[in-house]
Amino acid sequence: MKAIVVEQNGPPENLRYQEVPDPRPKADEVLVRTTLTSLNYADVQARRGGYEAGSPPPFIPGLDAVGVVEALGADVTGLKLGQRVAVFTSGGSYAEKVLAKAVLAYPVPAKLPDEAVSGLTALVTAYNILTWAARLQKNETVLVHAAAGGVGSLAVQMAKALGAGLVIGTVGDTAKADAVRRLGADEVLGYADFAEQVLKLTKQQGADVILDSVAGEVFNRGMQCLAPFGRMVVYGHASGQAGSFETRPLHRQSKAVIGYSSGHYRRSRPALLRPTVEAVFALLQAGQVRLLVGARYRLEQAAEAHALMESRRSTGKILLYP
Repeated sequence: MKAIVVEQNGPPENLRYQEVPDPRPKADEVLVRTTLTSLNYADVQARRGGYEAGSPPPFIPGLDAVGVVEALGADVTGLKLGQRVAVFTSGGSYAEKVLAKAVLAYPVPAKLPDEAVSGLTALVTAYNILTWAARLQKNETVLVHAAAGGVGSLAVQMAKALGAGLVIGTVGDTAKADAVRRLGADEVLGYADFAEQVLKLTKQQGADVILDSVAGEVFNRGMQCLAPFGRMVVYGHASGQAGSFETRPLHRQSKAVIGYSSGHYRRSRPALLRPTVEAVFALLQAGQVRLLVGARYRLEQAAEAHALMESRRSTGKILLYP
């Protein structure tokens, strides 16, 4: 089969389209013929060599895929050959065929097209950072950083669907602002003075929930506009820098800083993700949430897709088709 292989860490050009052996499922795995896969920023970081969960080269990148079950491991139950599934892969997803543990393979409802469920990592992350991590309450103010990105564009929609009040998005390029507003954001801000603007918009109260995948200075300034009883959820470090904060305001104003990683759940508590996937599929079927697709590439064009993601000019999800 054909796959994308990172032969050595470095720039997008290090993504090589080549022939690799077909994978064989273990007893608890399924083999899936891929119809499409999605890019996640973790793929970029893994390719560069700076991501905590990245494998040493050579490796196939990618976290999730959609496809059709082609083979079942000896112990697999509840799935069948020919069934359409969305999966978190055991190995990389940039390939014509992928392996997935059965516990991380989810039948796709007939009414949902492949593209609707293609960003499984982003869909699950967006839902869980709002519900499990942030414990979003009705009418609360939510600030979503990187609101035009794969997770951010979904979090804006899900916040509204789950009962949030004011939803504010931040973007690094004002050209993306209209797209974020169309997704349901009430206000869209640049990063330059977002903390001051959030305080102004909330009559100096601040945001009840802040979703931060950027970290660094964005995290530091976000703490300045986190409301009393507010929850800051950190689920990435796209800036490449860690944030820092003083602990005194946490107990004085009952604030919280919470970390979240879908990858950690996949590795440590995979069974807990199934209710989230079912909830997300229900939102998609009801039309309350849609996956914003920003670009589509053939699998052999993975280097171009990575270059687009790194440029920060993309919106929504970037998809790869074998």
